[in-house]
Amino acid sequence: MGQASTTSIGLGLGNLPVALVPGHVGTQSRQELVDNILGTTLDHVVQNLTIPPTAATLAEDPAPRDVVFSGTIDEINRLFTENQWSDSLPVVPPTMERVEAFLEFTDRDPNEVLAILLPDSRAATVWSVAVNGVMAGCRPEYMPVLVALIEAMGDPDYGVEHSGNTPGGETLITINGPIAKQLRFNDEQGVLRDGFQPNTTVGRFWRLVLRNLAGFLLHQNDKCTFGNTWRVVLAENEAVLDKLGWTTMAEDLGVSKGGNAISIARYTGSGLIASASGNTGDKILPYLADGVLKQNTWHLVFTIGTSPGTLRPLIVLSPIVAETLAKDGWDKERLRQYFFDHCRMPAYEFERYLGEWTEHPIRNLQDQVNLQRAPEVFAEGTDPNRLVPIVFKADDFMIGVSGDPLRNHAITFAHNGILGYPVAREIGLPENWEAKLRATR
Repeated sequence: MGQASTTSIGLGLGNLPVALVPGHVGTQSRQELVDNILGTTLDHVVQNLTIPPTAATLAEDPAPRDVVFSGTIDEINRLFTENQWSDSLPVVPPTMERVEAFLEFTDRDPNEVLAILLPDSRAATVWSVAVNGVMAGCRPEYMPVLVALIEAMGDPDYGVEHSGNTPGGETLITINGPIAKQLRFNDEQGVLRDGFQPNTTVGRFWRLVLRNLAGFLLHQNDKCTFGNTWRVVLAENEAVLDKLGWTTMAEDLGVSKGGNAISIARYTGSGLIASASGNTGDKILPYLADGVLKQNTWHLVFTIGTSPGTLRPLIVLSPIVAETLAKDGWDKERLRQYFFDHCRMPAYEFERYLGEWTEHPIRNLQDQVNLQRAPEVFAEGTDPNRLVPIVFKADDFMIGVSGDPLRNHAITFAHNGILGYPVAREIGLPENWEAKLRATR
């Protein structure tokens, strides 16, 4: 009920009447559901159709450059926490001077609207990006990265409106190009650990924007059942990629080679694949494929179901694993094909995830192929033990390279499908970028 009333404001329906269905439909018997609908929901529907709703009232926001408070650092942080403008960690006060320092690192007009972000339908301007960048503890020179991130967040393919869905997926930001080294993003040991200022603060910025601009608040319209903490930014190890002749993740998403870019996708969890032993692909890859397969269970609804063909599992290899595979003749294309051929499960198990264990009534893969909602590979025979893939095609697997250069580990991420589809954006740099950057050093 709270989610419905909160979200309706952003959709322009501030007094939308809603009717309650008690409990969760997925845990009720048919009779319980009938009793609840007839005993509660029906009355609410009748009331909503016969009694005019109360007039909608909207709180008036301060103007972008209004000074809303002056005080000590403790008082400012208390104010931000009480108004739910922060993640309850201390913020850097976004004073006029600090915000203007960020604007020095973009040629965009401060009032330019980069995106309209659901569910609040707020305008994300260059100015508001700078404000949240200050609060997150970013440095001013990160501003081009922050602007590109908001442009990606506003892409309909990404689907920012799903950021509060119940599985509680969290976005992983990946950065590519020379700017990653210029801004000193960590791309080696501890790449996904907080502690390096650019990786950490840019990751925190993403969650602050979801709160302050998109409007996702816990106990309102952020309905994650458990949730995840925001992720730090992953920088790919491009020195290793160049040596191997492999493409970057940004290139795989359509960015030109050597371009500065960020890419985003939402994942519900990750699994470490430790100590991938062996000196050939035949020895290493069965272990990696097993780890990827075990990470994807209910996510199969994004392969066949909610949004057919949108599952994009991610595997990040440590440099030494990538180098070992490349020395044995493996490139990214061949690796993706291997995962497609070997990340498979019996058809009956695939169907059980969708039609029996979860709330997605898809019970027969053959029917989905007949309805042209799945490719023929899912209906090659009728044996329930036949092996079927977890994605539509080999290119659906995403592969990155980062982490400790001397550890033979990998990590795989379970993708949230159309509820956070991969999107990339090039990072635009201001005039005199090199000079501005040198001045900050």
